[in-house]
Amino acid sequence: MPEGDAVYLTARRLDRGLKGKVLTASDFRWPSLATVDLTGATVLGTGTHGKHLLTRLEHDGTPLTLHTHLKMEGVWRVLDKGRRWPRPAHQARVVLRVEGTEAVGFSLGLVELFPTADEEGVIGHLGPDLMAEDFDEGEALRRLLERPDRPLGEALLDQTVVAGIGTIYLAETCFLQGAHPLAAVSAVRDPARLLRRAHLLLRNGVYYGRPTTAGERKGTVWVFRRTRQSCLRCGTPIEAGNVGEEGRERTTYWCPRCQPRDPVAT
Repeated sequence: MPEGDAVYLTARRLDRGLKGKVLTASDFRWPSLATVDLTGATVLGTGTHGKHLLTRLEHDGTPLTLHTHLKMEGVWRVLDKGRRWPRPAHQARVVLRVEGTEAVGFSLGLVELFPTADEEGVIGHLGPDLMAEDFDEGEALRRLLERPDRPLGEALLDQTVVAGIGTIYLAETCFLQGAHPLAAVSAVRDPARLLRRAHLLLRNGVYYGRPTTAGERKGTVWVFRRTRQSCLRCGTPIEAGNVGEEGRERTTYWCPRCQPRDPVAT
């Protein structure tokens, strides 16, 4: 599933293709929106909150928000008009056309359209957005510490605690903090610093265009998907395990030497 930095970059691509322009056609291939026609709507821009995309429009004087989520397989592509689609047409869920350009949402996991005034009721339960320049560290810290016995990795993946982090930045943030992702939240020394690390790592991912945490070379990571490979810091083989609530487990990675599970050491 794309993480907050990838979703943010998707929003910027949509803005480059659509922002400030008038829709010449729309095509919703989503059952609840199949009869909706937004032709003539002005695209005001696309914002994000964590992994959620919020494309705001004005149609017949009414502010509307198109809410989409990529989930595991989704992607938005912005193409020159007439260009061949990079995915099969049956995977398209939304098509938005402006003069000379079309944006196609393929395999989207969620598509909703509602008055912009209702946004808070739809995404208000989410935690502070790690991608936001004005990231609310205090509120994120309060939510993180509400359940001190909860496994750290499970808490960080919970979008109602903090929004935008996924399995890549979970593993990398914990490594840089020296925290074991399966240890309790209460075992983390300086959890505020951990949240600041996550915030900076996601914004760094926007700068490089992909996760880059172990130095400045694009795509370099410390532990993510490096099971049994040597730790880049100490040489110990990287380990992996599951984290998350039952039925929604995700694989995470750690160095047992750099991230000891002993609460005293973390």
